[in-house]
Amino acid sequence: MSGSILIVDDEKSQREILTMILQGVGYDTAEASGVQEALAMLGKREFDLILTDLKMQGQSGLDLLEQVMADDPQQCVIMMTAHGTVDTAVGAMKRGAFDYLEKPLERENLLLTLKRAFERITLVWENRVLQKRVAEIERIPSIIGEHPKMKEVYRIVTKIAATSSTVLVYGESGTGKELVARAVHDRSPRKDCPFMAINCAAIPETLIESELFGHEKGSFTGANAREIGILEAANGGTVFLDEIGEMNVSMQAKLLRAIQEKEIRRVGGKVNLPLDVRIISATNRDLEQEIKRGTFREDLYYRLNVIRINLPPLRERGSDIATLANFFVAKYREASGIAVEGISKAALKQLMNYTWPGNVRQLESVIERAVLMAEGSIIQPEDLPSEISSLGEGVMVPFELPPEGINFEEMEKALILKAMERADWVIGKAAPILGLSYKTLQYRLDKHGIEKPEKRGR
Repeated sequence: MSGSILIVDDEKSQREILTMILQGVGYDTAEASGVQEALAMLGKREFDLILTDLKMQGQSGLDLLEQVMADDPQQCVIMMTAHGTVDTAVGAMKRGAFDYLEKPLERENLLLTLKRAFERITLVWENRVLQKRVAEIERIPSIIGEHPKMKEVYRIVTKIAATSSTVLVYGESGTGKELVARAVHDRSPRKDCPFMAINCAAIPETLIESELFGHEKGSFTGANAREIGILEAANGGTVFLDEIGEMNVSMQAKLLRAIQEKEIRRVGGKVNLPLDVRIISATNRDLEQEIKRGTFREDLYYRLNVIRINLPPLRERGSDIATLANFFVAKYREASGIAVEGISKAALKQLMNYTWPGNVRQLESVIERAVLMAEGSIIQPEDLPSEISSLGEGVMVPFELPPEGINFEEMEKALILKAMERADWVIGKAAPILGLSYKTLQYRLDKHGIEKPEKRGR
């Protein structure tokens, strides 16, 4: 036997007998001589079960039951009652008591009732744990996926959404970093305030300060009126800084000050304005490597990286490809009015075998095109783009795999080096050779630490 029991009875001898019996079979017990003493003990520690007499000097067991149930409706309480008060004890069960025992107590009946009570307590506890786990892996409606790596993302989002801590989302282009940022905002106390997003890579360095902080009239050429920035416009809400790794070091220092001091100053302004926003940033770069290169401030990194969420690339969550593909078929069937019902097994196999350098965004684009190109009600391999359909069953690997296997990372690095050399180290020329986008190749160059030969020698 195990479990904790609080014995409440105004008769000392009764308490001592119960304590001896219950401790003798392994229960952890404590004693209280009345309702107030019991409540004081309950305020200091929890008990699995309360065994209380119904009739006591002063307040009764019903008074104790009422106060205990108000605090915790799932607390297990068993009433002990004399023969003449059985009706009252039955009424107590209607108010939430688990059971009642008639005095004088019979040892075997007492232990059997306690055994049943602890079976119920175990079920209640397991249910609470299950509910907590379900809440932690609650799906995010805007994000599709059941892969364990995505469930970990859902768990973190659910757990940290209610806080005001800064969040740094890592992931390749097209993995859904902004969707994660919006999910954090939508589950936070700031959800009724603005969510503002800015892509740091898409705004010229000369304009990003004005975009973030705003400017006063006449502060620079073309500033014909006062404009508030994104940080000021989102006050009380959330600001999402996408591609934070592209921000120049000078601007990083100004952002760091805004986060630390919780205030901003418009370009050309002289007044500091209070700032109350949650910062969520995202990057596909390895910021720790950027710190070593001197292109990213270490102090800003630690300010942004309080909570870290790693979004897996689509190639690492293959079990989600079919789910996502079917979701996009339904989406674009409705949008286009074209009666496409699904994807053939052959076409789905090609989608599953593709590496998806553009991730979910690329998959969505491919399915949208396939819906528009489909000749029938089912998407066939010929409806897919050539770079995907060419991966059919007839395509052969142009070399034999050695019996000892290969190091895929080293092979990828060697292929990238060869393509860069052929393209005279111009990323825009090398990317098509490898079948990658410019940004994906840039990411892989950074990942493998590949630099131009002359740059390496500095």
